[in-house]
Amino acid sequence: MTGETLQTEFGFTLPQGYADDEGALHREGVMRLATAADEIKPLQDPRVKSNSSYMTVILLSRVITKLGDIEEVTPNVIEGLFVSDLEYLQDLYERVNTRGADVVDTTCPECGEEFVVEVEPGGEPVIPMGNTEES
Repeated sequence: MTGETLQTEFGFTLPQGYADDEGALHREGVMRLATAADEIKPLQDPRVKSNSSYMTVILLSRVITKLGDIEEVTPNVIEGLFVSDLEYLQDLYERVNTRGADVVDTTCPECGEEFVVEVEPGGEPVIPMGNTEES
């Protein structure tokens, strides 16, 4: 055993953001790793039984633990996302649950700060993760 811990939560920033009923925009969030129950229980939902595409809505509402200041991420919240945000979250779900997080640890050559960078399959870094300071 190497002493490494399993990363179970992944921060994200939506491309557009969810606009709530008061017009506030929520872009920052957290997705956790899915469990077997997250994929099995929605199959019993009548909305999924009548439209299998709704599985994505239920599944994302179960694994997104935080989205801005929203108290609870419900299927209604997921339904209210812009298509680009829904696609982003579907891709993130697949990456963290199927392929792994596609991240590498790196160190800034100028200041020496350590942080994590997300990379696309081609190897190009695209999104700094866990580095909250502005450059």
